[in-house]
Amino acid sequence: MRFIHTCGLGLVLACASAVVQDAGAQPFPPEQIKQGAAIYAANCSTCHGNRMVKPEWAIDLGTFPRDQRARFVDSVTNGVRNMPPWGDVLKPDDIEALWAYLVAGERTN
Repeated sequence: MRFIHTCGLGLVLACASAVVQDAGAQPFPPEQIKQGAAIYAANCSTCHGNRMVKPEWAIDLGTFPRDQRARFVDSVTNGVRNMPPWGDVLKPDDIEALWAYLVAGERTN
């Protein structure tokens, strides 16, 4: 019985450690976030606001689901509703930098 209790406790601690590591991890290099901030300022802030917060006529990117990267890439590349497509203007690396900036948010600047 003691062996099962010890193994169970070890498993719980390992899982908790993984969650803490994931929550505190910064998945993007600072240079990529900075590049995304510059691209955002030049191309996106007019509609989405200077700090991605409460724009008058576009989606509030501060509330965009951080687990929907594919949706973000598709929306930026191909456009959605009133937003034009940016796939002919921005390279895939630029769009990834925008995603990094969106996920990291203003706290990195």
